[in-house]
Amino acid sequence: QVQLVESGGGLVQPGGSLGLSCAASGSIFRVNAMGWYRQAPGKERELVATIISGGTTNYKDSVKGRFTISRNNAKNTVYLQMNSLKPEDTAVYYCNAEVVREGYQSAILYWGKGTLVTVSS
Repeated sequence: QVQLVESGGGLVQPGGSLGLSCAASGSIFRVNAMGWYRQAPGKERELVATIISGGTTNYKDSVKGRFTISRNNAKNTVYLQMNSLKPEDTAVYYCNAEVVREGYQSAILYWGKGTLVTVSS
């Protein structure tokens, strides 16, 4: 099986920075795209940023220039560096990964359990 474990959430003041990481482990043959989503209280889960294995990235408009997604393919880990944080960035942040398991040909989308980011003074 495959597990995704996020870390790095917490409380930060407006204008501050926080880094998240998410490591995929298990019977992994290859990890294709990886991404970060978030869900604020009372709202639907939304895309924050994605990155494919070649490094091409995609961002939600409101985080462009403030957030940076990156990955370490050797460690099957994706990162999200968040700068200039705003109260509206408060949410549970989830990572996901398209994983091809050993012995299989098709990819399955896996999700982490989420980590809470609170931006407040």
